[in-house]
Amino acid sequence: MSGIDDCLRQAMTIPGAIGASLVDYTTGFALGSAGAAPGDDPEGTATGTADIVHAAITRSPFASARPGDGVEDVIITTAGGYHLIRLLRTGFDSRLALYLWLDRDLGNLAVGRHRLRTLAEGLVTA
Repeated sequence: MSGIDDCLRQAMTIPGAIGASLVDYTTGFALGSAGAAPGDDPEGTATGTADIVHAAITRSPFASARPGDGVEDVIITTAGGYHLIRLLRTGFDSRLALYLWLDRDLGNLAVGRHRLRTLAEGLVTA
């Protein structure tokens, strides 16, 4: 699990990072987390992340707009922050998502999204 811990530590170095977690979106269980969670509820955050991913990949008309086109990430903006969810792509049937919560004033959405993608790719190849 050192790969997960290292990935989450690196996620917390992203400017404006408040919290991060790796979630199994079939169970809603967090395999690891770092920093804070919205509502101070890490379990609820993991469950909410799973619900959002499930909705995005099963009920969204955008999930398969073109053949071979799938959901890469989900971005939710709130008055105080950005919530980024990156689905992990692996050679096996992965059901994992990397979640990052950024402070809206201190974070940068583009930088956070780019760094989260890089961390997700590194976690898969680790």
